Order: sequence, then C-alpha cells, then structure tokens
Amino acid sequence: MNISIFGLGYVGAVLTGCFARDGHRIIGVDTDSTKVGLINDGKSPIIEKDLPELIAGGVKAGFVSATTDAQAAVLTTEMSMICVGTPSRPSGELDLTYVVRVCENIGAALKQKADYHLVVVRSTMLPGSVESTVIPALEKTSGKRCGTDFGVAINPEFLRESTAVHDFYHPPKTVVGAASKQDAETIGSLYARLEAPFIHTSLRVAEMVKYADNCFHALKITFANEIGLLCKELGVDSRAVMDIFCQDRKLNLSPAYLRPGFAYGGSCLPKDLRAINRLAVVKDVNVPVLGSIAASNEHQIQNALRLIASKGKRKIGVLGFAFKGGTDDLRESPVVTLIEALIGKGCDVRLYDSYVSLARLVGANRRYIEQHIPHISRLMVDSVAEVIQHSELVVIGNENDEFYQAIERLGPDGIIIDLTATTRKVSTSASYERIAG
Repeated sequence: MNISIFGLGYVGAVLTGCFARDGHRIIGVDTDSTKVGLINDGKSPIIEKDLPELIAGGVKAGFVSATTDAQAAVLTTEMSMICVGTPSRPSGELDLTYVVRVCENIGAALKQKADYHLVVVRSTMLPGSVESTVIPALEKTSGKRCGTDFGVAINPEFLRESTAVHDFYHPPKTVVGAASKQDAETIGSLYARLEAPFIHTSLRVAEMVKYADNCFHALKITFANEIGLLCKELGVDSRAVMDIFCQDRKLNLSPAYLRPGFAYGGSCLPKDLRAINRLAVVKDVNVPVLGSIAASNEHQIQNALRLIASKGKRKIGVLGFAFKGGTDDLRESPVVTLIEALIGKGCDVRLYDSYVSLARLVGANRRYIEQHIPHISRLMVDSVAEVIQHSELVVIGNENDEFYQAIERLGPDGIIIDLTATTRKVSTSASYERIAG
C-alpha cells in the first residue's frame, strides 16, 4: 500500500520504519525540514531501539522517502495517517492546531484528487474530535463528502517510547474506529501478520480507549508510588509488597506500571490526564481520583526534592534526565522538573544522559528543554565519571546499566538517591537510598 504519514515525531517515525519493513511504500510529511532531511538520508529523527536500522533499510530499498509537500504526498498515496502532536493548552484542553492544519492540507489535496482516499487519525484526541474537528476541516477544504469521496477512521497507537518497535510488532490489541466496515478492513490488512485481537468499533469508542488506557497507566504508577512511600515510613519492603500484589494477574492485570519509583512524565500521560480532567469540568462530572493523580505525582517530585535537601549537600549530580531510560524525550520529564527546583535552591548541578544530545534534539523536544532549562548545555557533561567527580550526592534519574556499574565503585562517603523503579539488587559501599522503600 502507498501511505503518506503526516508528522515524523515518535509515532510517525516508528510507523514509517515498521510499515516500510512490511513492504509498504511510505512518504513521510513534516514541516520540519531537518526531520525530512534526516529521513531522506536514511537516518532516524529520534532515538528509538531498532528504528535507525528500519529507516536506513527502508530508504535503501526505495520504500521510504520524506517531503514537506503535503499535496504531492496525498496525490501519490491512497491512505494518509495523521501523527502530529496534540499538546496541552494552559487550561489543560488539547491544542488541535496541528491536526486542523494537517487536515486542511490533506483536504486541499483531495480537492485535486478523483480517487477515494482514506484518512486515518493516530494522534490522541478526546471523544468527538474526529466528528467535530477532523471531518469538518477535510470537507470544508476539499469540497467533498466524508463516507462518499473519502473515508475517515481513527487507529489509536499503543506504543511505549524506548520499546516502540517491539510494541508495534507485539501489540496488546489493534483498535480501529470507523463508520465504514470496508475502511476498517483496509486498515486491518496493515496488521494482518500481527498476533493480536482486531477490534472494529465506533469513532468515539476508539478515541476514548486511548484515554482509558493512559489514565489507568497514570493511576497505576501513582498508586505504586504512594504504597512505596507508606512502606518507607513503616520500614516495610515495598518491592516485596508489590511483588506479591502483582502475582494476582487475574484482577490486577499487569505489573508493567506497578513498581514504586519516581513520578510519571513524557508526552502522553500528563497531557491526556489534563485533557480528561478538563472534559470532566466542562461536563460538570466529579472525578476525584482522576483529579488527584496529578497532585500526587507532583507530591512525588516534591518528596524527592525534600529527600535530597535532607542530605545537606550542594553539589548534585544527575544521571539520566529523559523522562524514561532508553529515550531522548525530555518533554514533561519529572527529572527535568526536579533539576529546575534544585537549581532554584542554589544547588551546583551536573547532568549526564547518554541518550540526550542537544545537537540532535529537534522539534517539540528541543523547544521544551530550551523553555525549562535554557542553560542546560552548561550543566551537561560528557561522562558518568565527570558527574561523580563533581558531586557530593548522585541522583539516578532513569535506568541505565552504565549508571549502576559506576556507583558500584563509589566509596563509603558517597551518597546515592535512586528515583527509578528498578528491581535490581544494587551493590555499593556508598550510602544508597531509593525514593520508595
């Protein structure tokens, strides 16, 4: 199939590599000429395991190209996938500016196209957004009718950063919201080789499924962290508690998010939680648990700040400050928030993350870090050794074998605070403390 993918961020880039590997011809579309250039050079615009090889192989085989010309991309493909960002407004509402802009570009191209075209939304949007925003924008700019001249469907993604390629090929489910059975079957054919249940449902149900998933993921992380804090105060081994809890696979579902550790972050959970809470306010629906999750998450960051301050050290080193190990995504990273607070308290901070390089940060990721820590380049060093040499206290912000190997060599004067949800046994003569007991 010939597919144009609009937005070459995390979702779009992963889909480009994976669909090309499966033999589809992909044209990536983005307004960022840097991302387009990287794709055309056979390079991944993001750090994601196995993706560079897929992009390089797709370009070499002639299955992958990228452009800033939306009209050319639509006219030479039969399906367009919308993978642009839906960031939060200050109120918590979603900003659908990028979605509308892409729909207008696709609609303008459809005006020049006689053949039926299928538009598939993979961006995360609240229920009703496809009907109230996507379809009207496409119909207005194309002069055509949805369901007759073109089709619209939503195919929510369930990809986790740092394991996105694996998740693509091993999904828990494939969900397609579409009014047309034929459109749903066309999308389903893309995933025919995958061993996962295929679910065809309505547009609004498909939109809401992603929010149900992400809100529950956010809830699970917060729940485990609060159990961990209680265990710490009571002198109870929280990992033993949660290990027993997670052995109940029938009712407690999955242990993936149920490990006491630091706050959640990233580009999905905070944004989606804000959006669903904003929707509840607009609809005058009381959701106290959902409404309390973000406050509890912020408390976890403040708890870490208090724990660090209690050690009375000014020279602080942070190992790993992306929101999650194995990725370069800094958006809404709780470790970045913690770093801001430490700097504000006058601490002398040094940072290291092997996956983060300012030279390759682009788009929303770069804008976020420039807004929150504009002088970050002065704080970053080139090795774990430099962080340890500088610091009186070392904070481990995300999991990385390199970090744990380094702290094994620290002497008894060293102080380490581990914010991760690691289950590994740590061996070091230094003072080692987890944020959760």
